[in-house]
Amino acid sequence: MIAANETDFLLPKEVAALLHVSPKTVARWATQQKLPYVKTLGGHRRFPANQIEALVRRLAEEGRTLEETFGE
Repeated sequence: MIAANETDFLLPKEVAALLHVSPKTVARWATQQKLPYVKTLGGHRRFPANQIEALVRRLAEEGRTLEETFGE
């Protein structure tokens, strides 16, 4: 389990901006377990910033697109 002070969390719209996709796409990928997230007590998704940023870096280093990675 990740302690709240060990990482920052991103809103779906922030993840969408980083990945250049829509918030609905982020929600779909989360539902399909393609993106890591936690749920707040109110049931909202929050995405670990360090894991999302690592995904963006890895894709850039490998020269791959999200479509290639997630099969979209």
